[in-house]
Amino acid sequence: MKFVDVHCHLTHKYFTENDTDNFEDFLKRAEKAGVKAMVCSGVNPKSNREVLELAKKYPQIKASLGLYPIDLIGKQADEDVGIGRNLEGFDIDKELKFIEKNKDKIVSIGEIGMDFHWVKKEDYLEIESENFRKIIRFAKELKKPIVIHSRKAEKECLDIMEEELPNNEIAVVNHCFGGKKKYIQRGADLGYYFSVPAVIKRLQHFQTLVKIVPIEQLLTETDSPYLSPKRVEGRMNEPSFVPDSIKMIAKIKEISEKEASEQIWKNYEKVFGKNELITS
Repeated sequence: MKFVDVHCHLTHKYFTENDTDNFEDFLKRAEKAGVKAMVCSGVNPKSNREVLELAKKYPQIKASLGLYPIDLIGKQADEDVGIGRNLEGFDIDKELKFIEKNKDKIVSIGEIGMDFHWVKKEDYLEIESENFRKIIRFAKELKKPIVIHSRKAEKECLDIMEEELPNNEIAVVNHCFGGKKKYIQRGADLGYYFSVPAVIKRLQHFQTLVKIVPIEQLLTETDSPYLSPKRVEGRMNEPSFVPDSIKMIAKIKEISEKEASEQIWKNYEKVFGKNELITS
C-alpha cells in the first residue's frame, strides 16, 4: 500500500532541530510506513521559501505555498509554534507575486483561509474575508487547488468559497475541518475534499466526518508535528503516522485498508496532479 500526507509542516523546528532524530530519520520512517508523498505547507514568506528548498532537495516532498490568515494580519497565535512567524504581518500582493513566479514548482496554494480562534471575529472579519477572496481569485487564475484553514470560521469560509467558486473551478481541500455536522455535509455537497488527520484515532469528531463524507472526497494528512495520534511524552506527530488514518477510515467505511489507501491515493492524484514539477 502507498499513502500520502497532504498537509504537514516539515519546516517546523521539531523536524529541523530535533536532538534525537535528524531530518532524514523522519523521511526514512515515512518511507518505511509506505508514505510516498508529503505535501509540505508554508504559512508566510519565510516558511514558503523553506518549503521550496525542501521540495527541491527531496522528490517525495511537494510544495504548497501559503498565506496563513493570522500571519497575514500580523497576530500572535501562541507562545511558540515552532515555525518562524510574521508578527508584523506581510504584504499579500508581494507574496502572491512570489507564488506566481514559482507556480510550476508547487502543487497547491495553502494553507489559506480564515481564523477566529486567535482573533475576535468582530474585529477581523472584514480584513480576513477580503484577503481570503483575493487569494481564491488568484488561485483560480493559476488553476491551483487550495488548502483551507478555517478554525472557528468554518461557516464564513464555506460562504466565501461557495460565492467565489460557483462552478468548482479549482479543487478545495478542507484541512483539519472542525465544523459542525451541518457544515461538513454542506462542504461535501459542494464537492469539496476533506483531509483526515491521524489524530482521528482518538478524536470522535473526525470519525464522524469520515462517516459523512464520501470516500471519493477524503484525503489523509498529519498536520505534523501537531495533533499526534500517539500519547507519548516528547513524541510529536510525523508523516509516518498516516496509516493510523487509513486504518480508521477503512473501519468506518467498512472496506479493506488496501481499498481505502488506493482510493485516497487516487483522490490525491486527482486534486494535486501527477506532480511533474520543475525542481531547479
